[in-house]
Amino acid sequence: MTVLSLLSIAAETPTRVDPVRLFLDADIVVQAVMAGLLLASLWVWTIIISFALRVAGLRRRNAAFEEEFWETEDFDAFMKRQGKRGIPSSRVAMAGFAEWRRSTTPQLRDREGARQRIGAAMESQVAQEADELAARLNFLATVGSVAPFVGLFGTVWGIMNSFFQIGAQQNSSLAVVAPGISEALFATAIGLFAAIPAVIAYNRYSNSVSLFEARLQRFADRFHASLSRELEKL
Repeated sequence: MTVLSLLSIAAETPTRVDPVRLFLDADIVVQAVMAGLLLASLWVWTIIISFALRVAGLRRRNAAFEEEFWETEDFDAFMKRQGKRGIPSSRVAMAGFAEWRRSTTPQLRDREGARQRIGAAMESQVAQEADELAARLNFLATVGSVAPFVGLFGTVWGIMNSFFQIGAQQNSSLAVVAPGISEALFATAIGLFAAIPAVIAYNRYSNSVSLFEARLQRFADRFHASLSRELEKL
């Protein structure tokens, strides 16, 4: 064998992993698994980025609203001006004030019952705001728990196909087995690529939702205390 032939063989032999080639050379079942995991990973990153932007915006708008809310002297005018801007704290305040109006009739006799209804209305709105914020996080939890097993299924299928090729060619050399196993293991790698950021983001954002809910609850408690004091004057 000449030096030129050796150089040509070396040039054709890949020196690093080519993800595109691994995907194109894989079995159709493994390709379907990889494609599904890649789509899931893309959606995971979309949720991660959009959720971060959404939470940052909500925190900023909530802080500005609450600062104005506690400084205002004309609550009705303030809520007419701010109540339709889609701010969670605003909706919590509106829920409490709406129940206040329904409960504080001229025939009000049960102040304690009115106080409980106002608190329940605001607590319900706080829970609804937290549920709406956390709705898309369920997909992160699903991907984080399922994606590694989906990737493992692709790996098992690819390895089974490699053993089938060994039997068909009656050749157990590494050159026959290695490509199929590499493609199979690539499916597991994609599964982990989708699952790891999903798990990290889910844990982090679940904590963010809990903190946001706690902040709304503190606002609701403070407003409830203010309304309770007004009830005592009736």
